[in-house]
Amino acid sequence: MAAKANLRTPAAALRKRPRLAAIAGEGGRDAEDSRFDRLVYERVRLGIMSALAVRDELTFTELKALFEVSDGNLSAHARKLEEAEYLSCTKSFEGRRPKTTYRLTPRGRQALNRYLDHVEAVIRATRRG
Repeated sequence: MAAKANLRTPAAALRKRPRLAAIAGEGGRDAEDSRFDRLVYERVRLGIMSALAVRDELTFTELKALFEVSDGNLSAHARKLEEAEYLSCTKSFEGRRPKTTYRLTPRGRQALNRYLDHVEAVIRATRRG
């Protein structure tokens, strides 16, 4: 019987584990903020936002080469960031070739900084332990 109880303990512990936001001291954030944190967390989206944080703008072609992703993959991630108003997208032509340029919006920069603050707080909390 004791063995069966131990099998359930990890799942119960996971349900009772404090959220990372609480560890980081950000328990008062609303649901919209935490949804955006999950949006930023994904590797390619975090990469796009980080790259745009240090460069004024990057083209679709530059981002595609930087992250070695397919056109469709990059388009899907960029679209999600655009829908959240984290990126602005400008489409133009250079000669006869289409050119798509992305910029980080002020809202996107705030979301990225909020995410980075959260990660730094988690790292500090983990190192104390």
